[in-house]
Amino acid sequence: MKTLVRHGLAVCLALTTMCTSVLLVYSSIGGGGQKEPGGRRQQVAVAASGEPEKLQQQQPELGSGPRRPALPAGTGLLDGYISVLAHKPLKMHCKSCALVTSSGHLLGSKQGNRIDQTECVIRMNDAPTRGYGKDVGNKTSLRVIAHSSIQRILRNRNELLNMSQGTVFIFWGPSSYMRRDGKGLVYNNLQLMNQILPQLKVYMISRHKMLQFDDLFKQETGKDRKISNTWLSTGWFTMSIAVELCDRINVYGMVPPDFCRDPNHLSVPYHYYEPFGPDECTMYISHERGRKGSHHRFITEKRVFENWARTYNIHFFQPDWKPESLTINHPEIKPVF
Repeated sequence: MKTLVRHGLAVCLALTTMCTSVLLVYSSIGGGGQKEPGGRRQQVAVAASGEPEKLQQQQPELGSGPRRPALPAGTGLLDGYISVLAHKPLKMHCKSCALVTSSGHLLGSKQGNRIDQTECVIRMNDAPTRGYGKDVGNKTSLRVIAHSSIQRILRNRNELLNMSQGTVFIFWGPSSYMRRDGKGLVYNNLQLMNQILPQLKVYMISRHKMLQFDDLFKQETGKDRKISNTWLSTGWFTMSIAVELCDRINVYGMVPPDFCRDPNHLSVPYHYYEPFGPDECTMYISHERGRKGSHHRFITEKRVFENWARTYNIHFFQPDWKPESLTINHPEIKPVF
């Protein structure tokens, strides 16, 4: 019994040390690649007058839609997602997926049972299920996590790691943090985490794949990510991965791109698990309009997702909406990476 206690304390100490180390790393390193801006604490006041016209001017010219990677049919292999310990590609395929956002629109939705009945359930970053199961479900098949969210994952490790029960974790981050030559600070911490908890299915997005995500953004929007001071959101990575992984995608909690232009839109928290956090539309608009520093382009990304939903099997719930039909319909294609 004493041996078990000592082992448990050792694991806890190791994870706590790793968490502290990651916090120090992120406080001392700036720029140099993809990262999540500190948006969850940012709340910028937006004037009501004139906003629809400003947002409309920023609507991008979208590409012809995503194209699925050319891989042998039925293999389920997803190129560019590499296991941290074995360095093997991810093998996973789902006929139907529930992509659960972190939006406050899910609060009170009672969509949990419907979500859990889906073959594969996809979540993002540290979005919890405990205490929110009636609205967001309890099942998690895949969790896509930004490098800047590792410390929050570790703080909630009892729920998000220890109780994962076969969940696949995909971490994304700039190549300088994910390199495997001993100098990749995030990769080193992922290796340590996976060694301490070997039952975890931990994957990372390769450098080549990260460049392909940038190319996909440019293809779909006509904008260069770096030149436009854009950081792709975890939602961008998650939706793109879902397109590769799933035959059908039910998205829960994602508003249409013009939602925030309606002066009577419903006000909800940006994260359902932070009820007193920033307002969702305030966050979307402030990031979309930001030009100094780096920002997510949440509304631009949603316009791309809307376009993808016109070509293949993506459906939006809570709120329920469908993309308007276009005069020209493109054939069903999926991303080529």
